[in-house]
Amino acid sequence: MVSRLFNLFISLGFLFSVIVSSVASTSIHLKTTNNLVLTEIRGVWLTNVASGVLFVPWGIERAINQLAELNFNTIYPVVWNRGYTFYKSQVAQSVTGDITEPFLNFMHGGADVLTKIVKLGKKKNLTVIPWFEYGFMTPPNSNLAKLHPEWLTNAQQGVNYLNANLREDIDSSSIFNQQLWLNPLHPQVQNFILDLILEVVKNYDVDGIQVDDHFGMPVQFGYDPFTVKLYQKEHLGKIPPSDPFNSEWMSWRANKITGLLTRIRGEVKKFKPQAKISVSPNSQDYAYKYYLQDWQNWVEQNLVDELVLQVYRDDNRSFISEIQKPAVQSALKKIPVSIGISSGTLTSPVNIHSVKQKVQIVRDSQFLGFSFFYWESLWGYISPESPQQRRRTFLKILEYPAVRPVFFRKIQ
Repeated sequence: MVSRLFNLFISLGFLFSVIVSSVASTSIHLKTTNNLVLTEIRGVWLTNVASGVLFVPWGIERAINQLAELNFNTIYPVVWNRGYTFYKSQVAQSVTGDITEPFLNFMHGGADVLTKIVKLGKKKNLTVIPWFEYGFMTPPNSNLAKLHPEWLTNAQQGVNYLNANLREDIDSSSIFNQQLWLNPLHPQVQNFILDLILEVVKNYDVDGIQVDDHFGMPVQFGYDPFTVKLYQKEHLGKIPPSDPFNSEWMSWRANKITGLLTRIRGEVKKFKPQAKISVSPNSQDYAYKYYLQDWQNWVEQNLVDELVLQVYRDDNRSFISEIQKPAVQSALKKIPVSIGISSGTLTSPVNIHSVKQKVQIVRDSQFLGFSFFYWESLWGYISPESPQQRRRTFLKILEYPAVRPVFFRKIQ
């Protein structure tokens, strides 16, 4: 209840801010050319946390119009966050009792928000790839956690939550960051996540789906009864090592998560072969060591159609270091790789000069594009410069339209 009131308070605050900024917004007219065809992924994530874009009735249309006007070509709208779906989900309703996020449903008069996003996005020739932001995380007070405690995993001594690394949250030390984790090795959890994904792919005209750094499990976890029994079954009765960083124990759990992604890809492609499986992880070393997410292996096994690497670094030196790592360069030879750039958060604003520099670094490094985290900080009120100044700069960065890569270079 406290969490719902908190979310309501935050959402109302952002609604007010969006209303104020929408009054002051002005239209920008771009220069175009018939002689220049650029190929580049230009994306942005649309989330419900610390953002009012999904809640204001006209917010979605305004955002999509502005993004299209400034030559963006891809949006990643959230569809799974904090135990709720952001579309009308029969799957979620059967498991949690909620067909969609309640406040979102109220603000849109019961209309399906994803239907609106897809319709408006397609009208503006935007690629729409729904984003399952929360992956296997869920809040302690969610219906999902309360109704299905056997689906949860935990660390040793029964510890069942960690402070999540949530990019957009207002206070990183808040109790609202204490997230439980669904067990990605549990067959019922796997079926639930798979069913959510297939529901989106089958019922909406989307171009794919995206999972991110939360599609994994904290390395400290996996000591729940189900996982222990499964490990014993496959290891002649031996219990899992007490050291969560034991290499075999890590590899065993990571391979199970890889197996789930393999299954997801197979089922998605069976229904919609052209649908993209997009993954937006942290660096390979960090992702594997701390969340058992072996995305380099996923790329090598042809499980991923698009990689959007999160590189939220303040200084250019560390930014360059991340995008030059071997796993990233290897992926770049196989699939389209774009770079996730922070355009700022409520507590960590990013000046537009820094954004422009990082875009240029990405282009100079021969990546196939970039995506900004997140909509609210592109040219919203949380940015250090005025919305007009931010939009003018983005106009220069994205001066001409660009199409997403269709064919890409493969190097054996």
